[in-house]
Amino acid sequence: MGAVQWKKMALRLNGKSIPFEGWPLHTTLLDYLRETGLTGSKEGCAEGECGACTVLLVGPSESGSRYVPVNSCLILLALLDGQEVYTVEALAENGVPCEAQQAMIQFGGSQCGYCTPGFVVSMFAEQYRPGRVGACDPHALSGNLCRCTGYRPIRDAALSLGPAPEGKWTRRLLEPAPAAAGVATLAEFFALRQANPRAKVIAGGTDVVVECNLKGKRFPALINVGAIGELRSVEETNAQVEIGAALTLSEIERTWRNAPVVFAEWFQLFASPLIRNRATLGGNLATASPIGDAAPLLLAFDAQLRLVSARGERVVALDTFFTGYRQTVLAEDELIASVILPKPFPEHIRFFKAAKRRLDDISTVAAAIAMNLDQRGRANQVRIAYGGVAAVPLRARAAEARLEGRHWEQGMREAVQELERTLSPLSDHRGSAEYRLAMAENFLAKFWHEMEIPA
Repeated sequence: MGAVQWKKMALRLNGKSIPFEGWPLHTTLLDYLRETGLTGSKEGCAEGECGACTVLLVGPSESGSRYVPVNSCLILLALLDGQEVYTVEALAENGVPCEAQQAMIQFGGSQCGYCTPGFVVSMFAEQYRPGRVGACDPHALSGNLCRCTGYRPIRDAALSLGPAPEGKWTRRLLEPAPAAAGVATLAEFFALRQANPRAKVIAGGTDVVVECNLKGKRFPALINVGAIGELRSVEETNAQVEIGAALTLSEIERTWRNAPVVFAEWFQLFASPLIRNRATLGGNLATASPIGDAAPLLLAFDAQLRLVSARGERVVALDTFFTGYRQTVLAEDELIASVILPKPFPEHIRFFKAAKRRLDDISTVAAAIAMNLDQRGRANQVRIAYGGVAAVPLRARAAEARLEGRHWEQGMREAVQELERTLSPLSDHRGSAEYRLAMAENFLAKFWHEMEIPA
């Protein structure tokens, strides 16, 4: 596909400004690095599953900047104009390994070495994380897979690290991060969209770039909406919380500090930190995947979406947004601007996920179940939402009706039976229809037992 031609483009890479105009539009950062001799970043999967290609982006923090570990295989080079990136090659100074590299050597955290750069980069970012108190969190290394050394010595290496040493890396954190790349306003987006109706809208790219890498998908143009200010805030009132669609999941986690506990649980089950550092809430919904993890949870909150275009805006209920497999009500010129969660929030709500691995994996079945209880133990505002049991994320309305207005124990058996009658999952390589149905039923029972709702 053709080269990027809009303007001269440059990336600050390992401390130097590097012009990169002329490269094909669908070139990933990983391919660029390896083509230019920075081969410490490895290609293991090309879909963000292994972490071998991890690099650091410099992103904003309250005190200045932060080092953000991301999968370079899932970032298109064209989206990094003006951005600042560091690879594993930059971490050693004058031939002396950084503390994360030294710890990996000391504790025997590397054997074949293929995955080591990714672990080192993630470990470095955690050691330098602004506001960190106490030991490094080993969970910050999630998304990096090791097949031969084992994780205990890698974990020990992370736990051995103390405060970030004073030097150029800590001084850099006191300075502002580069402005995010992409169009800056909705008005600019509308104009570009009108001039390029066949352009692909992209923000984090964690789904789009997988299609480019593994399926050879190509687009005539890309419009990066990740920097649009109107899409990058969390606003809370007594009536609702409105979350900007272009915020990454990690940014939402840091920004929405009084979010319900279920969100904290959900964040940890959503892919890996490397993915959450790029993936956006709007992008996860716009892809309309039937196994996306965002939709079930948001359906249980009765979420609404604010859709915008040059013609104006409209608000639609999330449970009417999905119209078929990978299809939505979005018009060609529309964009998801925000997700609206009306208040009051449910009294009881949980999110469950069945996958091949507990963490960093695609759901086979995901469920979110919510309800309120009156003083007599009768359920109301019941929401039972699933992903992975149909072509679209959905609410099990017939099962909800069996519980609505009734005592929980009295309605539960009938609700499960209603699931058996009304859910018709498909079989695929991740799970059979029978397994998916059983998990949908089991999640309903699990909600009951874990919430300790009185009989």
